[in-house]
Amino acid sequence: MVYKLIRPLLFALDPETAHALTLGLLAAAYRVPGVAALNRMLNAGRTPALPVECMGLRFPNPVGLAAGLDKQARVAAALADFGFGFVELGTVTPRPQPGNPRPRLFRLRYDAALINRMGFNSPGLDVFLANLARQPRRVPIGVNIGKNRDTAAEAALDDYRRALRAVYALADYVAVNVSSPNTPGLRGLQERGPLAALLDALKREQGALAAEHGRYTPLALKIAPDLDDAALADIARLVVDHGFDAVIATNTTVTRPGLVPVPAAGESGGLSGRPLHTLSLHVIARLRAELHGRVPIIGVGGIASAEDAWEALAAGADLVQVYTALIYDGPAVVRKIVTGLTEKVRRRGAAGLREALAGARAGMPAPDPQPVGME
Repeated sequence: MVYKLIRPLLFALDPETAHALTLGLLAAAYRVPGVAALNRMLNAGRTPALPVECMGLRFPNPVGLAAGLDKQARVAAALADFGFGFVELGTVTPRPQPGNPRPRLFRLRYDAALINRMGFNSPGLDVFLANLARQPRRVPIGVNIGKNRDTAAEAALDDYRRALRAVYALADYVAVNVSSPNTPGLRGLQERGPLAALLDALKREQGALAAEHGRYTPLALKIAPDLDDAALADIARLVVDHGFDAVIATNTTVTRPGLVPVPAAGESGGLSGRPLHTLSLHVIARLRAELHGRVPIIGVGGIASAEDAWEALAAGADLVQVYTALIYDGPAVVRKIVTGLTEKVRRRGAAGLREALAGARAGMPAPDPQPVGME
């Protein structure tokens, strides 16, 4: 209700200005005694428990925040208090970088979508980790890592290794981002040869870090929705062969499926929100068909309701993430989705989400061929 009142004010501002203002006010509010407890009571405290075990971690519910909202790790605790089952921070790059020139974030209101070409704007590891260390932990925290823009593709592995080493001890899982469309050459790392080398090196690094720190931090690979079925099959084989702990499907799309023709729809960058949902579902279903349950899937793309989340889970996801829906619908969307999923489990007479999904997936047809709009 409160968000419905303030959204017109935020939407009157440039999207990136509104984003920075919102995070700044949230950070300031959390310095006031009692605000954190009030937020937890109103949001997380009213969100049903729907526990899920995935990647060796226990999540209070399967609905997480996707990377991109809090790239500086300033408000992780506040975001968790909205009721999320987990929060993914970043993308963080080893060295600070400003990202692409503004404007670089655009609202498509009729489509409940966003286009961004932020370009991994990042404070760098030192600032990010200092902020993260100050955040109380209420739910699992993922850290999304990427390479610096001026790092050549052949040297990208050094950036990912450096970032993994830095965040390992503070992250509950680490997401390896090779799929943003806004860093030149980054998506080339999804090709079979470069990806095999990257996964092999990071898995070796993970092993060394696990021995050093006495704890195992899972690795997840975040991929694009604009991959054909052959590429998805290659990726599935590689994550299994190299022992990665999860796949995040998907990042934003460079395609423009069925958008209302407004000027912002022609902007370059990655599209998120409702129009991405069909593409993301296809990727999730294809991965499920290839992985056969050997590697968990985190589904993200156009999830704004319990029905959207259920579709992604039934297609093969073990967890889901939202981002754009939070911008359009506010924090209450988290509780709405988890409550709806809990009701679906109850109506099926299942003991939990896993049992409910096993029934939903039984006898599901093979995924449709690659949908129009995918490259």
